Amino acid sequence: MIDSAESAVRVAGAVGLVVAWATAGWGAARAASQAPGRGAGLAPRIRALGAYALVGIPYAVVCVLLWRRLPIGLSPTLRIAALAAGATLGAAGLGLYLWGRLSLGDMYNVSSGLGSELFASHRLVTSGPYRIVRHPMYAGLIAGAFGALLVYRTWTTVFVVAALPGAVRKAHEEERLLAEEFGDAYESYRRLVPRWWPRLRVRSTRSSSEAAAPTMEGGS
Repeated sequence: MIDSAESAVRVAGAVGLVVAWATAGWGAARAASQAPGRGAGLAPRIRALGAYALVGIPYAVVCVLLWRRLPIGLSPTLRIAALAAGATLGAAGLGLYLWGRLSLGDMYNVSSGLGSELFASHRLVTSGPYRIVRHPMYAGLIAGAFGALLVYRTWTTVFVVAALPGAVRKAHEEERLLAEEFGDAYESYRRLVPRWWPRLRVRSTRSSSEAAAPTMEGGS
């Protein structure tokens, strides 16, 4: 019974990952046709998509090579607990990631540890989860990574979790770039909306002069 439940959740997780990759790839393809604007790191020279590929391809190779089960055994009770917690985190993370991605629309652009880039016609987004947290896509990735660790329990998922500080660093770098581009509008948004965890009471961000959402989070 537990084996069947784990298999079902693992298959669902794999399908969710494919969906996330597909939406990111679709956004990256659309972003490649837009005129580049302000950038940081290598992005101004090789474009954000190229920088993303330089990091993403080796990352994917390492994930494949490390796909081995962890040498740990769990009791039936712990397996059920890990499965329930992992499935909850994974579903919440995927939902938050997709919500953020779709809310960005044509303002989505990939970024990596090597560089980030805005568009020449970049505009601010204040809808969807960006009214609640500044980096919903990264927050979704973090939740999903911990969920995957609990569900799959492989060396790959350990590696993915260990690499999460890179996403945090990207979030900080993107904020600096957005602050340079949008000035006081972004600073106002940053004061109103928390980076990772929503406040119990969300303040209104109706006016674009009062709030500006991050518009360049990249999938990974």
